[in-house]
Amino acid sequence: MEAPDDTPRDVARFTRFLKTGMPGMHTYTVLLGLDYFDLPNVRKAVEKGFPWKAFERLTTNFGLPGDRVAEIAGIPRRTLARRKAEGGRFTADESDRLLRVARVLGQSLRLFDGNRQSAVTWLTSLQRALGAEPVALLSSDYGAREVERVLGALEHGVYL
Repeated sequence: MEAPDDTPRDVARFTRFLKTGMPGMHTYTVLLGLDYFDLPNVRKAVEKGFPWKAFERLTTNFGLPGDRVAEIAGIPRRTLARRKAEGGRFTADESDRLLRVARVLGQSLRLFDGNRQSAVTWLTSLQRALGAEPVALLSSDYGAREVERVLGALEHGVYL
């Protein structure tokens, strides 16, 4: 288990929610630095486009370099550089993909009781049930759903 000093504040907050109860259906949005967890507000934020800060928070919480998180979310490096330079707002489609990455990271954190190191190791290691590293599948909705299906099975004690 990571030392509390090494745990990003958003991951620590998500872990507290795991223990005390989730404040909403979309609590994983805390991994983007958001403070609302209900569908209407999350939908509005996606449509408006996430600010650059949400990407930075997700990168910190994932514990991977920004280029790698952008690749996982299917955002090209040049687009990422442009978003940062142009005032730092992502398009709705890009925000949706970042939300997808946060959702899967949240589910992985839930499986591993908030242990970020274990969650990220699982996501970045070859998983036989998927035939790939889970992060390699997150750039598409179909791939992310398959990762979530395997995480859900593991969470319920079904080993694939």
